[in-house]
Parts: sequence; C-alpha cells; structure tokens
Amino acid sequence: MSLSAERKQQVVRQYATKKDDTGSPEVQIALLTERINGLTEHFKLHKNDNHSRRGLLKMVSLRRRLLDHIKEKDEGRYQKIIERLGIRR
Repeated sequence: MSLSAERKQQVVRQYATKKDDTGSPEVQIALLTERINGLTEHFKLHKNDNHSRRGLLKMVSLRRRLLDHIKEKDEGRYQKIIERLGIRR
C-alpha cells in the first residue's frame, strides 16, 4: 500500500544521513520497509490478492539489492540499518 505524504516525510527525516537527503540507500530501504510492512498487513485480510503480491515480491527484491549494495560498501552501515529497521537477515 502507498504511504501518506506525512508518513513518508517522517521516515525520510528519521533515516536521512544529511539534510534534505531522500536518495541515500538508508532512506530508500526504510521507505520500502514501510511499504512492505503495509502490504504484509493487507495480505492478512486479502489472501488471494496475487497482483499486489507480485508488487510485494518486487519491493522485497529491490530492498535486498540495496542492502547488498550497502553491505558491499560498508559493513557497519549495513548492520546499523538492519538493526534499526528490525529486518532479520
């Protein structure tokens, strides 16, 4: 499901690495995690919504690629972001 504009701004402010940061991997991963969590709740009610499930799998795959990128560049940043978001790995 989509995020409200105010919730999106709140997540961006929380995970930004510097002022006006919207494109860093940390922010992108945090936004994807919010959307993934929302869709997970959606699927508890709508088990047969296969079209949205495909979008969920694409988001999970994109988040995984971003996390792999961070892990390759800086292991400390990777550990910090998965701990903050509560992503199991």
